[in-house]
Amino acid sequence: MPLTIIEINRAKTDGAALKLPDKDGLYLRVTKTTKGWRFDFRFDNRRYTISYGLYPSVSPAKARELHQEARRQLAEGINPAFRKRLEKLARGASFGNSFEATARNWYEGKQEQRSHAWREAHDLYLRRDLNPYIGDMPLSQVDARALLNVLEKIRIDRGVKIAERVRQTAVQVFDHAIRKLRIQANPARVLQGWADIPPQVSHEPLREDEIHEFVERLDADTGSAATKLCILLMLLTFVRKNEIAHARWTEFDHENAVWVIPAERMKMREPHVVPLSRQALAALEQLKPLSFASDYLFPSLSSIYKPMNLATPNVVFERMGYGGRFTPHGIRATASTWLNNRGVRADVIERQLAHVERNRVRAAYNRADYMSERIAMMQMWADFVLPDHATTGGTLSVPLPQYVEQ
Repeated sequence: MPLTIIEINRAKTDGAALKLPDKDGLYLRVTKTTKGWRFDFRFDNRRYTISYGLYPSVSPAKARELHQEARRQLAEGINPAFRKRLEKLARGASFGNSFEATARNWYEGKQEQRSHAWREAHDLYLRRDLNPYIGDMPLSQVDARALLNVLEKIRIDRGVKIAERVRQTAVQVFDHAIRKLRIQANPARVLQGWADIPPQVSHEPLREDEIHEFVERLDADTGSAATKLCILLMLLTFVRKNEIAHARWTEFDHENAVWVIPAERMKMREPHVVPLSRQALAALEQLKPLSFASDYLFPSLSSIYKPMNLATPNVVFERMGYGGRFTPHGIRATASTWLNNRGVRADVIERQLAHVERNRVRAAYNRADYMSERIAMMQMWADFVLPDHATTGGTLSVPLPQYVEQ
């Protein structure tokens, strides 16, 4: 007689597992913690056991239905244990048909063997640039035209080099889909050469004797005062270009002389604190009326509700005569070189540059912020770049107000 619900619910054991027969070889295996439906059988003179799931997730009726299907397969000369194993493998290989699901399957299969930088970059390009636009689209519908529209938007928002890196991430996702027999062609490969990618520009630092010349050329430039102050603040804080160009006033604490850059604008997706020197605070004071009550320090020329275009500082660098040999990113190397030559500890410099420790063991234990040393370091650098006498108007054509210590 088949087991009843009452018999199943009452079944208990304090020791060895129990086997309660149900019907046609189906039985309920009862342990201290589980009750599972099973079937033992022989196939090609070997003994097999197949499990249909745990009660009550699998009801008696469902277990009997699965059991009858297994018996039918046996009658046809098919091993139901093999069939179930193949179905499980097929389910494991079935990761969905959307771009986002395919990308996640590709990324998770690679991340353990890849570097932290690789994981951070591709995770960012997928999460920020690709999934919001094509993530829920079936792979077969993401053609070259759809992907090109995404790349063009990224080119406008973040620059052509970032857009090309996003395309290369998409190439790998679609190649993965081809290997999994989901699609036959890679639309991201079709778009190779979709834009003229500028050659890699050197980020070589300025020599120490060239730093003051750079400030003098910045002073002499005929561009807008706001853009010149953007470059000056970049020099004083040696942050990345997007971190200063898209900065908001709410990120600055003038009373405590710090700037907290939110995680979403940082390369490593962690908030970053920048101590502000006297010169940086003075520059911010001068900048305030030039931002036209915008939330951004450097609003776009077209709208105060949008930040400055990231290409704007590069235009000034070109006009100043540094095209092809010194870029906004080179400021970071310039400051790092100068500080290292002054004997500042490497850990302090690297922490201020927001670089990630590549040694995983060291990174796990080294959580120090070195804030007191960083404050002194930033003031030492600012005093070299823009000595106090320069803040009275001798260096910038738009004079910076003098900051007086209380």
